[in-house]
Amino acid sequence: MTKSTPPEKSGSDPDLRGDYSRAGPDYAVEQDWGAYSEKDHALFRRLFERQSKLVPRYACPEWIEAIGGLDAGSGIPRFDQVSKKLKAKTGWEIVAVPGLIPDIAFFTHLANRRFPVTVWLRKPEEFDYIVEPDVFHDFFGHVPLLFDPVYADHLHEYGKGGLKAMHLDAVKMLARLYWYTIEFGLVKTPAGIRAYGAGLISSGGELAYCVTDPAPKRLDFDLEQALRTDYLIDRYQSTYFVIDSFEQLMRETAPDFKPIYDRLRTLPALTP
Repeated sequence: MTKSTPPEKSGSDPDLRGDYSRAGPDYAVEQDWGAYSEKDHALFRRLFERQSKLVPRYACPEWIEAIGGLDAGSGIPRFDQVSKKLKAKTGWEIVAVPGLIPDIAFFTHLANRRFPVTVWLRKPEEFDYIVEPDVFHDFFGHVPLLFDPVYADHLHEYGKGGLKAMHLDAVKMLARLYWYTIEFGLVKTPAGIRAYGAGLISSGGELAYCVTDPAPKRLDFDLEQALRTDYLIDRYQSTYFVIDSFEQLMRETAPDFKPIYDRLRTLPALTP
């Protein structure tokens, strides 16, 4: 299982991987594509090949359509080249970062249509499990859906909402929404339920589990329930939220969250 983490950790955390010494004030760094070794590219290809056997059956069609135009199976992609395509399609671009970054930097990037992608790659012994998101998780899981206009607009609005949530002391609630949608979300399609969350699409085990295993609950998306529900970070999820479409996700997250936060603050969090 690839475990990913919503924006809650600080980039100054000494336990985080990644070289933060060259990061700018917004935590952006140079990708330095030439520094990747052939072993790095080979490992990325192995990860890509494994997931490529799974995604036709378990990933949403929007993701499948987008990955086909990225030529990402030959090795670690050059962010600048992908950004040109992305900018032309939805106005987004990739910004290289050393790893997990503070909330304000993360939300600011999203609010300006810049998606932070980690530059380092996991080690071979971490092929099936990694504690922090690496370049494979961030690129393979997140970037393709940024080519979908509705999804891209939703993530842009999420970034703006994140900056607002910081002033309202509500980041913890908003991080739950990120977890249950952007990272571990499911969507209904004509072929059945499929994954769109990056934590699922980049996972060798949970991608099939989330769609076919009878054990987890698959609940129709409910904004307030998602904002209240804690999540699991060390095992497969026991609950997933299923949207009807990205249009529904955009529509139901459009209202002002402040009165929702105020109401939910008086209620206990729900267990996963």
